[in-house]
Amino acid sequence: MAIITVSRLYGSGGSEVAAVTAKLLGWSLLDNAVVDAVAARMGLSVAEVRDREERVPSLVERLTSAMAMGSQEWVAPMAAAAKRPTDEQLIEVTRHIIEEAIAAGSVVVVGRGAQEMQAEREDSLHVFCYAPRKALIARTMKREGVGAEEAARLVDNTNKERDQWVRLHWERDRRALDNYDLSVNTSRLGIEGSAQLIVSAAKIRFGL
Repeated sequence: MAIITVSRLYGSGGSEVAAVTAKLLGWSLLDNAVVDAVAARMGLSVAEVRDREERVPSLVERLTSAMAMGSQEWVAPMAAAAKRPTDEQLIEVTRHIIEEAIAAGSVVVVGRGAQEMQAEREDSLHVFCYAPRKALIARTMKREGVGAEEAARLVDNTNKERDQWVRLHWERDRRALDNYDLSVNTSRLGIEGSAQLIVSAAKIRFGL
């Protein structure tokens, strides 16, 4: 089995690139399905998991998490225990879901710490999708139907939170090139072109 992780800057179209890549290779895709699976296993709403993924917790949330970690009395579903799960617990469940997917067949995984979780795997290809800030804003304006100012806020804030989330949990620089086998400028190649480049790299990497 093999895994391609796709880390991405918000607004780069990385999720779309991953979807096309999976389709071209005939592999499974793990993107929003991870959120659904984590929510189901932990007895949480999809909205709560989505709101917390790849986002650094506030001070109040960190204090609550620290208190919860003092007593590991959490069971599935989490709704059965009147405690809010910690980020560490969410990450551990996410890790299990990703590893189960890999065991079932080759898979393309989008974000959610997959690159950091699977960094040492030999059967992996780690990809980073990026684009100039101007292109990130333009894509966000089109996708979200918002003006330039709101799109810029979304791009800057979301990417900052994702950077901080990876640094907090893995002490890694999410944008460091040495974390990846391939970095793709989606504004130059487009969604299809970026996916085709990744497929070509996967064929070389995995001998497909």
